Amino acid sequence: MSLIGVDIAWDRPTVAAIQGVGAHFVARYLSTDPSKNITAAEVTAYRAAGIGTVVVWETTTGRATAGYAAGQADAQAAEQQRKAVGLPGDMPIHFAVDEDTAWASVAPYFAGASSVIGQARVGVYGGYAVIEGAAAAGYRWLWQTLAWSGGRWSSHATIRQTGGTTLHGGADWDTAETPDYGQYPRPTTPQEIDMTPAEHQMLADIHAALASWNDFKGWDYANRDERKANPHSPDAWGKLGATLANSEEILTAVKAGAPLALTDAQVKALASQVVPVLVPQLVAALGHALDGTKP
Repeated sequence: MSLIGVDIAWDRPTVAAIQGVGAHFVARYLSTDPSKNITAAEVTAYRAAGIGTVVVWETTTGRATAGYAAGQADAQAAEQQRKAVGLPGDMPIHFAVDEDTAWASVAPYFAGASSVIGQARVGVYGGYAVIEGAAAAGYRWLWQTLAWSGGRWSSHATIRQTGGTTLHGGADWDTAETPDYGQYPRPTTPQEIDMTPAEHQMLADIHAALASWNDFKGWDYANRDERKANPHSPDAWGKLGATLANSEEILTAVKAGAPLALTDAQVKALASQVVPVLVPQLVAALGHALDGTKP
């Protein structure tokens, strides 16, 4: 689902007005015109209100066709302005292509910008042909405008500028097409949590005990990233839970290893009553053992 935003130049609607039109992020400017540029106060206010911020460097119409040196100069200026308003150093900066042109005509400019802040942080704003060309060249942050697009939307666009709003008469609608569209605050990705040595040993002991049952299959619980490292808890514990939930496998183990004077039908009936109760309790107990809590 697309996330609604607005981009604002000289108009400065309040945070309440921005939220009032349903916008979740604001695109603001860096340029040679201080009256248009984002301020440190705005950065602080937007963050406090939970509004994301995207920035774009924009000066004159044909600036992006001015070549490599122009890209370097603009990236240096944009980087200085970014620092001055308190935006983080890992934040992408878009650079505007404000005319109907081919990617080849602006590629040197973006190469120049990349030499200053790195291609990973260089965003591209422009029409369909420019966005398609930028995507093919390996640029990630792609803000496509409705202008110069001929009604076509690139599947590579991370932001789409879809048209004008009535917000102070000077804002354009934007939609973020991906969860990470180059905004501030930068999104975070949940990290895997490695098991401690004690948890690793606990799991190994459980595995050894279960593997001693007849016909009970073991599993490879090596780390995804490095086979000799401790296993990640989502790998090992998830697999353990899935294995224990397999009632047929437990039934086979019980039938083969338990010297009970029961018929097959009796064993199956007993297992059908015990397994639904035992397995959830065992899995819960293992979870409590892992996080150090008591059931």
